[in-house]
Amino acid sequence: MIEPEEFPEFDLPQVTNVSHSDVQSVHAELVRMHQADAETITAEEVELQNSAAGNVKANNVTGQMTLMGAVNAREVSVHKGVMGLIQAEQASVSGYAGAVAAGSVDIRQSVVGLVAGTDVHVEEGRTILLLATSVNGNVTTLFDSRTALIAGLVGGLFGGIMLLLGRMLFGRK
Repeated sequence: MIEPEEFPEFDLPQVTNVSHSDVQSVHAELVRMHQADAETITAEEVELQNSAAGNVKANNVTGQMTLMGAVNAREVSVHKGVMGLIQAEQASVSGYAGAVAAGSVDIRQSVVGLVAGTDVHVEEGRTILLLATSVNGNVTTLFDSRTALIAGLVGGLFGGIMLLLGRMLFGRK
């Protein structure tokens, strides 16, 4: 099977506007989508409004009322969105996200499953697991670093006791 070659820089369109359409993949320097969806987007800059994307790779991603599966970018700013995984240097999230891993994270009125970052700023946010060097703002966390460590130790201890008890009761003699 022949592997597809990467598009040379000069073959990429500079700007791609997609509106009211479903597309497989988009490759351009600037991608603007309005009420559209794409499976993959590869660009320098991506702007989404009322749109959905499965996999986004870009330097800058901005979105309003969007649905994104996986985002890998330098800067991400999403307002009222639903995201699966965000991996970025700087991330600003408003809405719902499964996991956010970034150097600097700004969470505003959001629910995020996992937040991992160096500097985390939160305004009315909820997380399940928060791993950060510095946290500023009001955040409600189900598991912080200390609670996760204690839960892991207690879970491991309980699992070990059950394993030993099972061997004693049902082990071969």
